Amino acid sequence: MKDRIALLRKQIEQYNYEYHALDAPSISDYDYDQMFNELIKLEKDYPEYFDPNSPTQKVGGEVISAFEKVTHPTSMLSLGNAFSLEDLNDFDQRIKRIYPEATYSVELKIDGLAMSLEYENGLLVRGTTRGDGVVGENVTSNVRVIKSIPLKLTEPIDITVRGEVFMPIASFNQVNEMRLKNNEALFMNCRNAASGTMRQLDSKVVAQRGLDAYWYTVVNPEVPTQVAAMARLKMLGFKTNPELKVFDNMEAVFKRIQEIEAMRYELNYEIDGVVIKVNEFEIQEALGYTVRTPRFAIAYKFKAEEVKSQVEDIFVTVGRTGKITPNAKLTPVNISGSIVSYATLHNEDYIKIKDIRVGDGVWVRKAGEIIPEIVSVDLSERREHIHPYNFPKFCPVCQGELVRFDEEADTYCVNVDCPAKIKEALTHFASREAMNIDTLGEKRVYQLHDANLLNSVMDIYTLKDKRLDLLLLDKMGEKSVDKLLEAIEASKENSLEKLLFGLGIRHVGSKTSTILAAHFKHIDNLIGVLEDDLLKLDEIGDVIAKSVHTFFSETHNITLISDLKNAGLNVEYKGSKKSDRFQDMRFVLTGTLSQLKRSEAKAMIESMGGQVIGSVSAKTDVVVYGESAGSKLTKAQELNIETWDELRFLQEVLNETV
Repeated sequence: MKDRIALLRKQIEQYNYEYHALDAPSISDYDYDQMFNELIKLEKDYPEYFDPNSPTQKVGGEVISAFEKVTHPTSMLSLGNAFSLEDLNDFDQRIKRIYPEATYSVELKIDGLAMSLEYENGLLVRGTTRGDGVVGENVTSNVRVIKSIPLKLTEPIDITVRGEVFMPIASFNQVNEMRLKNNEALFMNCRNAASGTMRQLDSKVVAQRGLDAYWYTVVNPEVPTQVAAMARLKMLGFKTNPELKVFDNMEAVFKRIQEIEAMRYELNYEIDGVVIKVNEFEIQEALGYTVRTPRFAIAYKFKAEEVKSQVEDIFVTVGRTGKITPNAKLTPVNISGSIVSYATLHNEDYIKIKDIRVGDGVWVRKAGEIIPEIVSVDLSERREHIHPYNFPKFCPVCQGELVRFDEEADTYCVNVDCPAKIKEALTHFASREAMNIDTLGEKRVYQLHDANLLNSVMDIYTLKDKRLDLLLLDKMGEKSVDKLLEAIEASKENSLEKLLFGLGIRHVGSKTSTILAAHFKHIDNLIGVLEDDLLKLDEIGDVIAKSVHTFFSETHNITLISDLKNAGLNVEYKGSKKSDRFQDMRFVLTGTLSQLKRSEAKAMIESMGGQVIGSVSAKTDVVVYGESAGSKLTKAQELNIETWDELRFLQEVLNETV
């Protein structure tokens, strides 16, 4: 079976290369799916052959608590901008005056999220966002699930490449349709959607959103030109944009720009301009850089098209976190090749600053965006009966009072049982780090909600009275129902911090929940708690204090807590520390663990008095490492810090708990 698994992985990697890099698949989708499903089954049946770089790992599932900061080995600089032929001629003259033999590569400027990938021995070890150009965020778990990004190259080399992660227009439309159906705020444009998706802490969400990527830079290339570098990337398995062309004069470059601008709306992805680079790397190196930009490249930016429309209505939607997002319904207009009927208005301040009112004539622009922004109001057309928009004071779904926190622009519904966000709230409440109700995952929550059996958190604890209804549902036999109900009963015994985290209080994560539980001991002590009392606690700042006070002052939430107490839930802090084995020790977790989730390892360490930190320093006591550990392990070895593989870590834990 080991050989069969290895063969399937190799074949699927080749077919992925043909499909994404060469755009020339050699087998049908059906045959590919058959092989892929066979590999999934074999890997499930033989977990000892797990490989984090297997093509099956594209489905996602890793959940992290935060993104660690990463310093780029070579800075990711921005490009200077050009907006006219005159700007391009100035750029051309500066270069041709010194290097008349220079040619120019012309590439599409993808409207997405700049990304850097690092490979060691041909295996992906790190994906990092651009950030501020010097320091980015490690989003490797999310990069891994983007189908067109190779986890393993066709050659076992060390290489760093850079490019753009983007959301294709078709994916964007599908995501927004789903968000509209779920009464969530719509993404404003493809770039916004790609950026928001890459900052998801759950890679499974990323895997479902259909991101793609093009790669256009090799750090320290070993070939002479940009064209050769792109050919090299394609050979290694990367997806490169086929629209790259080379010209020896700026007149031809500008003609190509006009061609691209004419065809941009026929593409299945958004672009906001064109990038012109000196093709020869030797000349690039000689030209060098300014403080912020390379001297050998420039971005020609397309001018945004503005169109007149009218605001027919303003309405708000409620997101899964309770965030209230206002939207404008527009008289449909054609902007840059597509019909636009809605614009996101962001928040109350946005509406007030632009003074947008129902009935106003407005100028809207797309600028490569599917859902446009309102640029300005045509005040010359405003009629006397058009009045300012009054932002709602109550949730349009549950009628709960809306809250706007100090120094924040957004408004929220803080009712935990609001129907607009209940499915996400229930899934979170039952999750492993919260109430840990086994078998009550996202799919089961959605199934029970759709069957009208689960419409509030309290409904979880009345499911025992609906056993016959449960048995009538698909895939809910006797054993499944018993297992679910037993897990629900067991959750009643959880310590208070689990309940606090499960309630989904804004800005309150698992660590803060533990701090609150350990200090207040009983949930009744939090009801009506004053912000000043909360601020006395270490690690509790103004934002968290305001959020906790607001939550425990909201009538719906107090009623829910009372109902949960009456249902038999423990509402006291039991303490989570099991031993002093790791007392005051500082741990760093790095790489992919095969037997544990990061969150599980973190919980084990904290239960024994230890602390998990994000980066390696001289104050670190132990680095626990898994597959593809990378620079943190290297730094630990350089500093002579103790390092444990996953087996050693489990032995240390088990020896203490036996």
